[in-house]
This record gives sequence, C-alpha cells and structure tokens, in this order.
Amino acid sequence: MLKRVSSYVFCFAFLLSGCQTTGSTGNLTAESIIGPQLSSIFDPKRAAHIDLEKPKLDVIIPIFDPGLSKEAQDYKEEGVWPELRRAEANRFAFKLKQAMDETGAFGAVRVTPDANATGDLYVIGKIDESNGEDVEITIDVFDISGKHWFTRSFDHEVEVGFHKNVRNDGQDPYEPVFEKAANRIAIELEDYNEAQLNDIKRVTDLRFGAHLSEEAFSDYMTIDRGKVILAAYPSDDDPMLRRTQAIRVRDQLFVDSLQEQYQGFSDKMDPSYLIWQEQSLLEIEAKREADRKAAAQAVAGIALITLGVLAAASGSRSNNYNKQSLGVTAGAAAAVGGGMLIAQSFETSEQSKVHRDALNELGESIDVDLGPRVVSFEERTVELTGDAKEQFQQWRQFLKKIYAQERTPEKQL
Repeated sequence: MLKRVSSYVFCFAFLLSGCQTTGSTGNLTAESIIGPQLSSIFDPKRAAHIDLEKPKLDVIIPIFDPGLSKEAQDYKEEGVWPELRRAEANRFAFKLKQAMDETGAFGAVRVTPDANATGDLYVIGKIDESNGEDVEITIDVFDISGKHWFTRSFDHEVEVGFHKNVRNDGQDPYEPVFEKAANRIAIELEDYNEAQLNDIKRVTDLRFGAHLSEEAFSDYMTIDRGKVILAAYPSDDDPMLRRTQAIRVRDQLFVDSLQEQYQGFSDKMDPSYLIWQEQSLLEIEAKREADRKAAAQAVAGIALITLGVLAAASGSRSNNYNKQSLGVTAGAAAAVGGGMLIAQSFETSEQSKVHRDALNELGESIDVDLGPRVVSFEERTVELTGDAKEQFQQWRQFLKKIYAQERTPEKQL
C-alpha cells in the first residue's frame, strides 16, 4: 500500500510540475483569422428554392461506401462493426433517396448497386460515423458529364431524450442528416438554368447510346480533361436515338424494380435497427456517466493525497511533537483514502468497458444480403444470378443483345 501511495504522490507532483502559464490571444485562433475559411461557412442554411419550370434531373445514388478500414483489427478500436456498416450502406442510400424525393426538386431518384447505372446526376456517399448518437456522411455530387458539383460532409447529433418522446415513436433519429444533404443538393440546382439542365439530359441520352453502340454516338461528344462536352445532338426523329431511348425505358424499369428490393430491405431492417439506435444511445450515455464518475473519483483521490502531503509537510516542520505526530497520521490517512478513491475510479472504468462491449454485441446483430432474382420482360426472360451488382451487369449485357437484335432482326443472337 505504501508503494502505491508513493506512486500516486509522485504522479500528482509530476502533474503539478507540468502546469505552466501559456500566452493567449483571447478567443482568436490562427484558423479563424487567416487562411481559407471552412467550406461550411459558404453553405446556406435556408431551404432550397424549387423552380417547377426547370427540367428535373434523374438521380442515381449508388450504395454508400460503408467507411470500413482496410485493417480488420482496427474495427473494434474505431467502434465500427462490418456487418452493421454494410447494412447501413444500403439503408443510408435509400434514406437519402427518400429525402431527395421529398424535396420535389428532382426527377426519378434511384438507388443502384454502383455508379454504372444511367442518370443525370450522381450522389456518391460514404459513412464517416454512425454510433446511435452521432451520424456523419460525406457526399460527392457529379453530373453525367463528369463535372464535380461539390463535396460536403453532413452530421447530426441525436438528442438524449429523442427516444423518450412518444412523438418520435418509429421515427429514424438520423433523418435530419439526410434532409440536410438533400436540401443542399437542391440548392445547388439553383445555379443551373434551363438550357444547362437540358444539355445535361442530352449528354445522358448520348452516353447511354454510346454504351450500346459507341460508333453511332461518339461523334456527338468530345472529352476535355475527363469531362464530356456536348458537341452536337441528333434530331428527335433520328432512328438510332429513338431505338436507344426505347431501350433506356426498359433499363429504367429494371432499376425501378430494384427500388422495391431496397425498400423491402430497409423495411425489414427497421425494427432491429431502430432498437439498435436507441440501445446504442443509452449505452453511450451510460458509458459517459461511468467515465464522469471515474474521473470525479480520481480527482477526489488526488485531492486527498495532496492534503495528506501538505499535512505531513506541515507537521514535519513543527517543533511540537504532538503536531508532528498528528500531521504524519493525517497525511497517511489522507493518502490511503485518496489511493482507495483512485482505485475505485479504475474499477468504474472497468464498468465503462462493459458498456463498450455491449455496443460491440449490438453491432454484430445485423447483416445484409440481396439475393439473386429472375426478371421477365415481355416475351423475353432472363435469369440473373449473384448479388445485385452482378445482376445489374448481366442485365446490361442482356440489353446489348436486345439492341443488337433490333438492329439486325434477321440475325438470331
């Protein structure tokens, strides 16, 4: 016990010796007075103005990047659980779709397995944080020409009492982060006039056509530093354009059918996921309270040790034997009491670990699987196997066969 008390006293003395007065410039920091400002400063906090007269862009939202680190051993340290994050990658994309639909600023908004689907606007998302209390996503927005519109991060902190409010029953506490992102994309549309939006949609037609027949459509586009420039556009009655537009309708119907799968997955995930969010928030609060308790016990322990040291020092300087004895006794008692409080703080920290372990168990309870499917279209039927991404690739190959068949109907493919 004496050795432990000595260790505590030494640590406290070391901490005291490290306390130094530093210069200050008040509330100003270098970041606030010089250099480029944070991008969030330029982001308007208002609702988007929706111009119903403008053409509406169709949007593709690929499944989010789950934000998993390359090293599996980092998952636990970072508080990330692969099974949960992969499920969230699907769910977050669909939640953003719903939020964008609600704005009324866009045409069809579709969730897809990757960015190979055809649309006018692409919203590429990544999950940066999701622990039941804090959620943060980063999105990159591009149009079909390859022009990068912006990169932004959006975050939201769930209020402690969210789940206790009966009005929030069945509601997703993460909803605001998707509403912020959808509104910000809608605001960006305000900078584009009708002619610019129509040009984007024309590039979409040409890029889909070039996917089926590059030689028929490549002359209408040029590439400048990775961006597609509209050089010309075929007439509306051009047979090649009309053929590809008809096939594109079929492609859109297929992608629309995928939305039912993502909707079904999100609905199936809801009960478990909403419980996970609530329990995770409770566990985080419990852990935070345990940490506060541990810190308070440690501070009280250090204070007692300090009083003990001062008492012992005061007694040792006295010429009175009784005062010397009393000072040493008080110092020893204070040191022992302080040591016990610090030891209790270590024990309370162990309770925090229990809460962290509980979060780990909660995170391992959800997984996602989009299984194979069979698609029938008119008189043709195609069997698609593998996951959603593989099925979409097979579908695109099927469309190419349809296009080739219509170009050469006398040839059986």
